[in-house]
Amino acid sequence: MRIAVLGAGSIGCFVGGVWTARGCDVTFVGRRRVMDEVRAHGLRLSDYAGWSASMPPEQARFTADPAALAHADVILLTVKSNGTEAAATEIARHAKKEAAVVSLQNGVGNADLLRRLLPGRTVLAGMVPYNVAHLGGGRWHKGTAGQVIVEEGEISAGLKRMAGDSPAALALSGDMPAILWGKLVINLNNAVNALSGKPLLAQLRERGYRRVVAAAQREALGLLKEAGIKPAKVGALPSSLLPHALAAPDWLFNALLLRAHKVDANARTSMADDFAAGRPTEIDHLNGEVVALAERLGRTAPVNRRIVALVRAAEKGGRRDWRADELAKEVLG
Repeated sequence: MRIAVLGAGSIGCFVGGVWTARGCDVTFVGRRRVMDEVRAHGLRLSDYAGWSASMPPEQARFTADPAALAHADVILLTVKSNGTEAAATEIARHAKKEAAVVSLQNGVGNADLLRRLLPGRTVLAGMVPYNVAHLGGGRWHKGTAGQVIVEEGEISAGLKRMAGDSPAALALSGDMPAILWGKLVINLNNAVNALSGKPLLAQLRERGYRRVVAAAQREALGLLKEAGIKPAKVGALPSSLLPHALAAPDWLFNALLLRAHKVDANARTSMADDFAAGRPTEIDHLNGEVVALAERLGRTAPVNRRIVALVRAAEKGGRRDWRADELAKEVLG
């Protein structure tokens, strides 16, 4: 099975790199700056548990030319959610009709969008629960625990066998909408982390930041209940317990709950990386998705709406160094 990773950034380089290290046939398609880095340094991968692997540039086949999609049997799509339509155009132009597309993207609607844009093709939803930090020099580090989950089927079963018990192992699910909403509830922390300007572990250790996340999650969970959507358990706790856990006192959260989530000091959120790189964020596909759900239900989502506004301001050069007490006051009043 020949695999192409389209949009090979942090997630794509890690997942595809782990599979390459296992001997899988993987081609990476991504930005020229990433290609130049990989061609100069190869791939050096690691995770929070001490696992590591390295491969020379000639083993990590990386190109900026989407024409390389022509040879793929499976395309792992790891572009940002705001790049899904452009990626679909490249897939339609270059990939063979029978090539399956697996969306490993944030948000809840990318697989459905791809099915509309790529009629007749096999499209599978997927979810990556962990953070991958780009450390430079060809290094990518998985900083939190978890397994990739992909919509069940013959193709995904084959990918699961290929991935084995590696740090990029797969699990399969027959209810991906629940999985994707469960991940989105967790990802409501991404914006708070980016606005804090702190590494993920440092941000989570401060209750003021966690109170903002908990409020955003409570708001989302209330709307999901009204919509008849039950988010799946994706991390160490069921979605319904996450706001309670995050609002716990620092001594309890840091001693017990944070340890259970296995977050290391190198972990960062993708939105923090977007800020650092000057890229547009995925805020419309995270907190913005909660605001959109509220609008469909004829409700409001003031906490998530305010977070969206702060991220959009930060994208334009606004604050990205909010202290916990400042952010709580700004969002919660």
